[in-house]
Amino acid sequence: MSDPGVAVVIEDDADVRNLVGAVLRQSGFDVQVAPNGRAGVEMVRTHDATVVTVDVGLPDIDGYEVLRRIRDFSNCYVVMLTSRGDELDTLTALQSGADDYLTKPFRPRELRARIAAMLRRPRAVPEPAAEGPGPTTSAPPAAPAPAVVASPVFEHNGLALNASARTVVVDGRDLPLTRSEFDLLNEMLRSSGAVRTKADLVRVVRGDYYGEDTYISDSDERAIEVHIGNLRRKLDEDPKNPRWLQTVRGVGYRLTPVRA
Repeated sequence: MSDPGVAVVIEDDADVRNLVGAVLRQSGFDVQVAPNGRAGVEMVRTHDATVVTVDVGLPDIDGYEVLRRIRDFSNCYVVMLTSRGDELDTLTALQSGADDYLTKPFRPRELRARIAAMLRRPRAVPEPAAEGPGPTTSAPPAAPAPAVVASPVFEHNGLALNASARTVVVDGRDLPLTRSEFDLLNEMLRSSGAVRTKADLVRVVRGDYYGEDTYISDSDERAIEVHIGNLRRKLDEDPKNPRWLQTVRGVGYRLTPVRA
């Protein structure tokens, strides 16, 4: 199994810190822990973390400020841990750029499943820059290039989504999206105009952990509304005349028709 990298746990409660650290170690991560926000941000920077868990209620700076500082230099996966089932905590976490959230107390199995689902949908990796001409020395013949398999690209009303590279281009500009925003947009494009319910989209974001028989809470569905709202803002959608995402009131969302 490949090395998943470094995970940083930013949590002031020692019991929770030890629990989260143990779960991540069992998943193969090299785990670093920090008892406050400022130390945690520096630890993420120093260790180039892959996954970070952040408690909302930290003793120095709150978890949202920690997330903002991390996003200034890192595209790591961030899971926010909230101490209350307060919807405001959930919405603020997602609007601040978190990939996921969990309410304490949580089941270790759920944390492990959420992180596994995130890692199965990797971020886009920039292509290495082309190197300039090197010294004029002879080189052995290059090996034949492997066959290139065309990457699935969905295009719709000036938007192009490359599913394999996990990139989105709108009117010639790159669109930076979180994992959840990308997965939702990808699902809407794949659905070719079919209406997708909020429950359908919860399962897209949650991955294998949410099966067909899993209870979908109001908070889960509200989180989808927040993700879609964030996505529309990044797309600069006109709410009166959307180019990509239409709301089907009381049901969910669908792709807009193709424009002439």
